[in-house]
Amino acid sequence: MSNTRYKRVVIKIGGEALAGPGGFGINPDMARDVAVKVRAVKDLGVEVVLVIGGGNLWRGRDGVSHGMERAAADQIGMLATVMNALALRDALERLGSATRVQTAIAMQAIAEPYIRLRAIRHLEKGRVVIAAAGTGNPFFSTDTAAALRAMEINADVLIKATKVDGVYSEDPHVNPDARRFESLSHIDALNLRVGVIDSTAISLCMDNNMPIILFDLWQPNSLERAVMGESIGTLIHS
Repeated sequence: MSNTRYKRVVIKIGGEALAGPGGFGINPDMARDVAVKVRAVKDLGVEVVLVIGGGNLWRGRDGVSHGMERAAADQIGMLATVMNALALRDALERLGSATRVQTAIAMQAIAEPYIRLRAIRHLEKGRVVIAAAGTGNPFFSTDTAAALRAMEINADVLIKATKVDGVYSEDPHVNPDARRFESLSHIDALNLRVGVIDSTAISLCMDNNMPIILFDLWQPNSLERAVMGESIGTLIHS
């Protein structure tokens, strides 16, 4: 095993990472690219739980904007995350990484129910766990689900691998001179109203002293660098 700083991690990945051209749907080639990155971390001896969003298939706010009830829109989103989880499991298995999908909503025909101790046991046996269907409840984002799973399995860190390279003082697309933070406290991140991670997730991590690393998934070797403890993206911590 390599001398990694973090031994057990929860990695939150947006559903858009699996999308094809136009940012919609599941592209098997993109799923494989993500799986290769996860496998590289797994090969370092790190125990990995993945939480993936569903934005490439469904965005609840779009349904709500057309008059749909928020609870119904969120339930559709939870099912979208299961579809992404199954695609990513397939990609990981084809790379030789034993993977289990666990869902917060019971659907025994295609995945295990999420059971905390079973998830930990899978990790101890060297399997990747994909935790799907959010928390199983509407009104909670997949960011919050990732934070919750990180507490439950006693992870060392919550990693949010996204398409931006950290937290900025302002939108860098609007203000090219916006400052990128290398480090922030949880409370400062909340006060900044950081848009790249849900405030409920930050609050949960703050209350439980869980560090968060936020960085660009598509930078070369970014996941490996993060688990090795290199300075990358933005570290949000107590």
